[in-house]
Amino acid sequence: MQLGLLVSGNLGKKALEYLHSRFFDLRFVFTDKNSNDIIDFCNKENIEIFIGNPRINNYSKFIEDKPVDILISINYLFIIEKPLIDHPTRFAFNIHGSLLPKYRGRTPHVWAIINNETETGVTAHLINEGCDMGDIIKQVIVPIEKSDTGSSLLLKFESVYIKIITDILSEATTKIKIEATPQDNSKATYFGKRTPADGVINWEWQRERINNWVRAQSYPYPGAFSFINGKKVIIDEVKFSDYAYSFDMKNGLILNNEPLIVKTPNGAIEITKVREGKVYCLKDLYFN
Repeated sequence: MQLGLLVSGNLGKKALEYLHSRFFDLRFVFTDKNSNDIIDFCNKENIEIFIGNPRINNYSKFIEDKPVDILISINYLFIIEKPLIDHPTRFAFNIHGSLLPKYRGRTPHVWAIINNETETGVTAHLINEGCDMGDIIKQVIVPIEKSDTGSSLLLKFESVYIKIITDILSEATTKIKIEATPQDNSKATYFGKRTPADGVINWEWQRERINNWVRAQSYPYPGAFSFINGKKVIIDEVKFSDYAYSFDMKNGLILNNEPLIVKTPNGAIEITKVREGKVYCLKDLYFN
């Protein structure tokens, strides 16, 4: 079976390594310029690779002599245009880190933690010109534990991604047409791309949301952050505290320095891990 892969990041690299080890005929790989591990692997294994945004760089000549049966997109950063979608003789499918149609868009697992979901999942769907709107081939539910971070969820996804891809390719060898179910657009939600600047903490939020905000974006993600005396503080871990406070105190007030405890509207939280090391903050100052 001849495959074409559109892959980015660590999950994309894991899938690439797995498919290569299973001796599939990988005709080409598309990736972004920052996925250095993927680029290095392809160069080492003599796999044809297209680097960059296909909407900017013309890829038609690159693929014209590289027919494939199936095209697989895994964690790919770029929008896929119709000529590329139509390139495989069988079908093109994408692996998405949510239970579609919920959480279409970028970094869905991060948004799921922020929004206090108790489960997320992985969906394989046919690729069309819409954003994560293609018919669903397979779904696997992945629970979100209270201790999960954005990074730990991706670790859970690794084995799920591989199993889903394996199952679909196995099914494709025995069936002429893959079975797929249309998405229920009445239940769709969409969340956009996040940037490092989006990590600022609002101390008017209740402490449950602040906790989710912090753990969703903890290391190696850019991180949740706040400012004190004009200095940016990146926070990777918090926990709830029973420390005393009055309701009329300003939210973001530092109630205690050792350990570092901050007031929120519905309780105090203790900041247990700061990315840049120990930050000394005097009591009665405010995060903002």
